[in-house]
This record gives sequence, C-alpha cells and structure tokens, in this order.
Amino acid sequence: MTSDPRGRLGDLSRPRIGVKGVNDSMTVDALDSLRDIISERILLLDGAMGTMIQRLDLDEKAVRGERFAEHHKDLSRFSDILCLTHPEKITDIHRAYFEAGCDIVETNTFNASPVGMIEFELPDTLADEINRAAVACAREAADRFTEKTPHKPRFVAGSIGPTGRQTAISTRVEDPAHRDVTFMEMVESYRRQVAVLVESGVDILLPETAIDTLNLKACLYAIKDYFTASGSSVPVMVSGTFDRGGRTFVSGQSVEAFVTSVEHFPLLSVGMNCALGPDVMRPHVETISKASSVPISCHPNAGLPNEMGQYDLGPHAMAEMVGEFADAGWINIIGGCCGTGPDHIAAIAERVKSVRPRVPVEQRTTTTLAGQLPMVFREEIPFTMIGERTNVTGSRKFARLIREEQYEEAVEVARNQVEAGAMLIDVNFDDALLDGIEAMTRFLRLISGDDVVAAVPVMIDSSKWEVIEAGLRNTQGKAVVNSISLKDGEETFLER
Repeated sequence: MTSDPRGRLGDLSRPRIGVKGVNDSMTVDALDSLRDIISERILLLDGAMGTMIQRLDLDEKAVRGERFAEHHKDLSRFSDILCLTHPEKITDIHRAYFEAGCDIVETNTFNASPVGMIEFELPDTLADEINRAAVACAREAADRFTEKTPHKPRFVAGSIGPTGRQTAISTRVEDPAHRDVTFMEMVESYRRQVAVLVESGVDILLPETAIDTLNLKACLYAIKDYFTASGSSVPVMVSGTFDRGGRTFVSGQSVEAFVTSVEHFPLLSVGMNCALGPDVMRPHVETISKASSVPISCHPNAGLPNEMGQYDLGPHAMAEMVGEFADAGWINIIGGCCGTGPDHIAAIAERVKSVRPRVPVEQRTTTTLAGQLPMVFREEIPFTMIGERTNVTGSRKFARLIREEQYEEAVEVARNQVEAGAMLIDVNFDDALLDGIEAMTRFLRLISGDDVVAAVPVMIDSSKWEVIEAGLRNTQGKAVVNSISLKDGEETFLER
C-alpha cells in the first residue's frame, strides 16, 4: 500500500519502552539506542546460516530426528526444522557469529511461515513452534554476550524469507493472470510469523532476499497491521535481491524503484543481499545508497558459486571488497550471505572497525512514483502525460475489449500509450456491466508481465474503495490513487 502509516502508528523505527515480547535481559536502553548506535559505527550482521548448517554434515535422518522420522517429504532442505530437532547446534552457530564480532544475528526462520512451509507439507501450526524455538536459540546466545560486554549490546533479527510463492508473476504460461497466492493470503501468513517473532523476543524484523516487491509490501502491510493491533513495535530492516543488471529477480524492479516502493514505511534500514558477490553488487550498493534517506545494509554472497556449487571468495578478499563500500560512505550495516561464515565476518569486522558509517542523504521532497522503473516529478518537466485509454469510462474501444474479455488486446492499448510517451497509465473499470474487482485484478496482473507497460507507474482510478484496494493489492510499485471520496463520511475517508 502507498499510504504513510506514521500518522496512526507513530515512529515505528524506534522501539517503545515496555514492548511486549522484549526479553527482560535485553535492556530497554540498549534497544532504544539502536538508531544512535547505527549512526556512530558500522554494525555487523552475521553470515550465512545455511553454510554453517551444511558444515554440520547432517543427513536426512539426523535432520528429521525422532519427531519427524516418519514424515513423507524430504526435510533436508528445510533447515528451520533444526530449531526443533537440534536447537543446541543452531545456538552454537549464533555464538560463533557473535564471537566473530557480530552485533546482530538472524533467526533460523527464513522459511518458517505458513506459506513458506507449504512445499514441505507440514502442518502450518508448526510455524509458530519453529519461530518460538528459533528466537530462543538466538536469544540465548545474544543475551550471554550482552551480559559479558554490556557496552556492546547484541541484537536478534527475525529473518522473514520471500517464500516460494510470488504475487507479481504467473507460474502458468497459459494464464499470465494466474497467481499461486493472493496478496491477502501472503499478509495472513506473514502476520502469523511476525506476531510469534515479536512476542518471542526479537529486537528487529528482517524481511530479506525479497525477489518480488509485491510480496515484500504484503509483509510490510502485515507488520503494520500487527503493530497497530498489538501496540507493540520493533525496528524493521528490509533487504532485496537483485540480478547483475540491478533488477529484482522475479518482478524486475530497478534498485531505485524498489526503494521508492517501500520507503513510505518507517524503516531502520533498506539494503540488498544474496545472488551476487560484492564485486558485482558494488554498483547497486552505490545506487541504493544514493536513492535512500535511511541507513543502508548489505550482505553479499562470498562471490558466485563455482561449477561444484561452492563459494571461493575468501574472508580477507571479501573483507577488502566490502571495506571499500564502507570507505565510500555507502553502508551502515554489513554482513554476509551464501558461502560466508564466522571467518568472513571476523575479517570484515577488522576491516571496517575504524570506518565511519554512512550519513543518510536528505529525504526527497519531490513526488516519486514507481513501476518497474522510478518516475520522479522534477521542476524542469513542465507536464506529465497520463494514458487515459485504459479507462472504460473514457474509451469505448477499451470498454468493449474488457466486456468481451479480450484482455490481450486491452493490454496492447496500454502498451501503445506507453510507447507513445505516457508516463503513467490510468486504469478504470467503473462500469455497471463489469465486476470491477475482478477486472482490475486481472488487468493489473496482465500488465505486470508486459515489460513496456510494467515500467511505468499505475493510476488506480475508481469511485469504489474495494476496487481501489484490489488495485493496490496487485501493484508492486508506488501507485497513484484516483481518488478517495468523502461521500461515505470524514471518518471513513481518514481511515482509507
């Protein structure tokens, strides 16, 4: 959603004193000073959990333990289950990273959401138990190190993965409008995980490896909803995953468009992780540093995997590469992803210990929208061209195409407008003969698969709030809402 939640929730980037679920042994002063710490020095995030688990060399039987010995699906790829079958090993991994110099470790919960667990055919109620156990593992290690060095508090970040199901693309070639999961199904799944993570005692929430910005927006919406309902809040970091060209892997957003799409949410940091080594990630880190007014995080892979699937970039070589990011003033939080271990983190900690953190750029005051690419309203641009042909109230041809369900031809109307210079596409399905929600949903899903149309922002145009909501739930970028009516009263207007 594109509305700013600050008005209702206050400053979510600063945890509140007495937050439910905050572990008693973690001092309120330490939590409350997290934003101060991040402005004083570069914080160290941990390295890869998966890499460390692989080093344990556990076979399928060992992963399952007695409890899941008879489960009918392979669980060796579901490392989160180790929080239940081998919690002491997970705690040891956290300890190793803290010993290497970490300030923040991530819980072993990357797949532990109801939607994330679907492929393993485990009961979704197990997600709650795994998340609680995972926080307990990380919390034990963090609190022990904080007790040893109270001047350097350690933090636990609740890791939230993207799941194997995406809302921005179709998995069926024959039906580009198909989605394996809806936005609100993702919200429900994420909210369940968020609630357990916060109530179990994480200090930070970290939706990471985001390859589909619409999924990430569903997660942020779930976090906002939980914070509002519970009165609790913890800082939120987000981290996207980009290809060599600087586009999110699934939904194809540029780095700048990604930032624009999520920066309305009050964030502790925004950043990127996985997929790339620090050498290839370098220009994208520079770009995100220039695009965002909040602190920047970065946890790259130890290079790209070789033909054996192994990562060859050693600790000191990697530390020197990411150290250059720090020297350039691009980062506030640094760590490692696939292929990295405690040795990498220790080398990075040594390399950046005397480097000052990035000073966030001034927040933009110009309006910025996004499709797959950003659109900035600049003073030197005298006017903005909006494509109105995808509006059933203004185009007889488009209305006929939609009524006759000729959606491919309707998408071509949108494409022609963008190719002719339209900077936004106005989409309206307010027609008594149409199901506005169904038409809005289907059309926006279809244009998200067209690289020409998907590049520009969408103007969601309707007099019906439920149609506008349907539009927002199918738009990964930052859209324009046209418009919200006062006819239902001031209270309803303000809520919307």
